[in-house]
Amino acid sequence: MRSWQSACTPVPAAGPGQEGELCVCQAQVTAVAVLGREIAEESIFRDLLEILTSTTSEIEQACKDSCALVDLDTCLLLIAECFRCLRNACVECAKNQHVMRNLGLISTSVHLIKLLHGIQIKEELLLTALRCSLQFLGNIATGNGDSQNSIWKCAFPDLFLTCLTYSDEKIVAYCCMVLFTCLNSEKVRELLDPGNLAVALHVLKVYKEQLESEWSFLIVTDHLLKCPELVTALYAKLSNQERVTLLELMMEKVSEKNPVTSEEINVFMRHADFLVGCFQEKCEAVLKLTSGEDEEALVTVRLLDVLCEMTSNNGQLEHLQALPGLLETAIDTLRLTHLAGKQSVNIFTATHAMAGQEEISHPAVDFKSHLIRLIGNLCYKNKENQDKVYELDGIPLILDNCSMDSNNPFVNQWAVYAIRNLTEQNERNQELIAQMEEKKGLADNSALERMGLEIEKRDNKLILRSARKKPS
Repeated sequence: MRSWQSACTPVPAAGPGQEGELCVCQAQVTAVAVLGREIAEESIFRDLLEILTSTTSEIEQACKDSCALVDLDTCLLLIAECFRCLRNACVECAKNQHVMRNLGLISTSVHLIKLLHGIQIKEELLLTALRCSLQFLGNIATGNGDSQNSIWKCAFPDLFLTCLTYSDEKIVAYCCMVLFTCLNSEKVRELLDPGNLAVALHVLKVYKEQLESEWSFLIVTDHLLKCPELVTALYAKLSNQERVTLLELMMEKVSEKNPVTSEEINVFMRHADFLVGCFQEKCEAVLKLTSGEDEEALVTVRLLDVLCEMTSNNGQLEHLQALPGLLETAIDTLRLTHLAGKQSVNIFTATHAMAGQEEISHPAVDFKSHLIRLIGNLCYKNKENQDKVYELDGIPLILDNCSMDSNNPFVNQWAVYAIRNLTEQNERNQELIAQMEEKKGLADNSALERMGLEIEKRDNKLILRSARKKPS
């Protein structure tokens, strides 16, 4: 886990009333830097706590009485220097973390952060003090469950809501680091409370707006996605754009090739149940892409992407194959998009780009390919689903979509895959395809030839097989 530390920094001169505190603060910073954090005595941290407490009182007095003679700049300098020292002293040092926590430095820090936020002075000195205070909380929590629990008790949810919405990106990032470090499965469930759900919502917004934010990414993938109930609650509150972001993060998690535990498989299955329901409910929204981009339609596209990836995982495939209605929805959606592409020229119309032409950039590119991929996955070694596609007239539909198509560059490959899964140890599906080819053909150029398949007569039966290579 990353920690923050640095050498002491020069501090400008203070006013007459604060010279002593500033000197003490500088002395303690120097002592920790020179002597080493491992042998730092408790008295050092007591002195720093006293400075933070007195400085907090002065700021509170200034907030109450505008006539109070308080040098806010020096107060902020003192706060920053104290937290630099504390931050450095607790890096990978359980002893100092324990001492600081017992002295009450965590609750003092949280109170001070909230106070500084209330000042509403967007100056560099204020930002520095806030950044250093959050870095201290991150360091004292790292590897220390007691400190994590103490921070959670003092800071959740108010401090996180305050800092996650701050205008300074560093403050937001440091807040995410503290949140990530404190979270565990029990604390994640606390986010389900309606009053706390805003914390999770803000984390997702931080990731969407600041794609460089490593900590917000880790909060979602390592914590939030492990709670299906939280994902369901979040999804209901998100805009369509934010739903796309969440689905993309789910895609990242589902695509991981690391071995998964039985508990993780169970979590993925519950995610699958929810996502299938969303896809079934909103699948027709994709037709809005015939007249331009639509945010609801983009959600449908991403839902299909995640379901394709889930059905590519053997640990989740059988569960998805058994879900009622998913296969039917995929076939119905393929039929609707296929018809839409024939009724007018749009993104679902099969096109043939000229050589050298730029690739088509559109969110619905490969949508029909992915529908066929999903159908093929759901029929993999599954006789019931193979027969269901037959009954729904899905085989002619797949064959009719296997022409070269610039809007679906890999449709032919996925059609080959789907047909082979549909015909594996299924004579009825093999005979249907063979009869279609023999009796009426499919196009000027045989769809089966394009797919690398051919028909062979054997014992008065039509057999579907891989095409023999012609001699060159």
